[in-house]
Formats: sequence, C-alpha cells, structure tokens
Amino acid sequence: MIKVEHIYKSFGEKPVLQDVSLTIEEGETLAIIGRSGSGKSVLMKHIIGLLKPDRGRVLVDGTDINAISYSELRRVRQQFGVLFQGGALFDSMNAFDNVAFPLQTFTTKTKDEIRKEVEHCLDVVHLPGVGAKKPSELSGGMKKRVALARAIALRPRYIIYDEPTSGLDPETSNTIDDLIKNLADQLDITSIVVTHDMHSVLSIADRAALIHATRMHWVGTIADLHRSNDAVLRAFVKANEYFIGEPSTPSAARAS
Repeated sequence: MIKVEHIYKSFGEKPVLQDVSLTIEEGETLAIIGRSGSGKSVLMKHIIGLLKPDRGRVLVDGTDINAISYSELRRVRQQFGVLFQGGALFDSMNAFDNVAFPLQTFTTKTKDEIRKEVEHCLDVVHLPGVGAKKPSELSGGMKKRVALARAIALRPRYIIYDEPTSGLDPETSNTIDDLIKNLADQLDITSIVVTHDMHSVLSIADRAALIHATRMHWVGTIADLHRSNDAVLRAFVKANEYFIGEPSTPSAARAS
C-alpha cells in the first residue's frame, strides 16, 4: 500500500501541490487525472522519491521514503517499475539490452538467466524476436512496449505509467490499455496510471483521482465517477469528448 499524506510542493513562488493526500490500495489500478500542468507528474515523482515534499510524507508499505538513507531508498525503488511518457529507452542499446539493463544493474543473475528473463518480458508485451532492433527501428507503440518490458524485468510490486497512451493512435492505445490490464491481473501488480486520456481511465482503472487547482479534488471508483455530479470532474471528462452517466451508458468513441 502507498499512502500520500498532506503533501505540499512549490517551485519558487508557485504552489504545485497543496495538502494532497491519497491512498493507493494493494492490487488496484488507480488513474491520476487532471489537466496538463495540474501536478500529476509531480505527484508521481513524489511517490517514487524523485522529489521531496516541502511538507507531508509518502509511505510505501509503511516506510516513509523521505526519512531513509539513499541506499534504502534505492531498495524501495526496486519495487517500482516506471513506464515514462516517451519510453526513455537508451538509443545506443538494442531492445534486448534495454530490457536487460535493470537485471544487470540490480541483480546477480547469470547471462543465461538474464537472457531468459528478457525473452520472457518481451513475450509478455507481445514482442518476441525484436531484441536485436534499436529504438530507431521501432514504432512508437513498440518502443512503449519495450519500455514496459523493461519496467517489469525486476518483477515489481508497483508500476507507474506516465501518460502511457500519449502520442499513440487509437488502435495502439487500445493495445497498451490491454497490456496494462493483463499485467495487473497476471502479475498481481498495483498500477498507478498518470493520464488525461479518459478512454484509458474508463477502460482500465478501478478508481480515479482528480487533481485540480493544486489540490486532490475528487477520488472515487469508476462507478462513482459515472454517478458524480461534481462540476469540475464532469467538465474535465467532457473536455476529453466523453460523457458520463450510469456505467451501462455507452461513452462517446475516442476522438480521432
């Protein structure tokens, strides 16, 4: 379980997060939503200890990650896989070496063990046989999937997805959404999806948390979202060309 407790963060004179609290339950898929610049990615960076709050704390399985040594923080971070918005693959490495990198860095596995793990991870994301290809030879969707294979290489308990469908066409976005759902089920992973893509939210999430005007404005299940009369939440969803009502009501198709 991850608990964010009363986080405040400012950059210079600009407050970005104010009194933000959130609990992420074991095994759930939580979507953190909000407009561009709302603080979604800043909150994500606090969860994995890349940023320290001005006030407040983040607890990962009961450990305050801002009150431990750097070596202890590194061990906590190994429980996380992160799919960054652009994939963040190493351009100089082929797909195999990109996926192998965390295994080579953080484990004592043999070359043969690493090879088997990498092949397994590429199979999981439906990319067998692409290990020899460089990132420049891969499509945008394939890059995301290789990056996802790397994110699961250490068998993490948590995966953070930063705008996983950004810049992808609708069909490829659906493929990424399906992978997120399958990984959550098959690997029993807790998933945190930072996104403004309501198609993904309605497809994959158990709960959603809306950041608005530097604060955690709304948190609830997807069923709660459909029933909510909150004006800010409904305006955000409508801006994504979706309309919410009862869960059985079909949503608008993804905008082309």
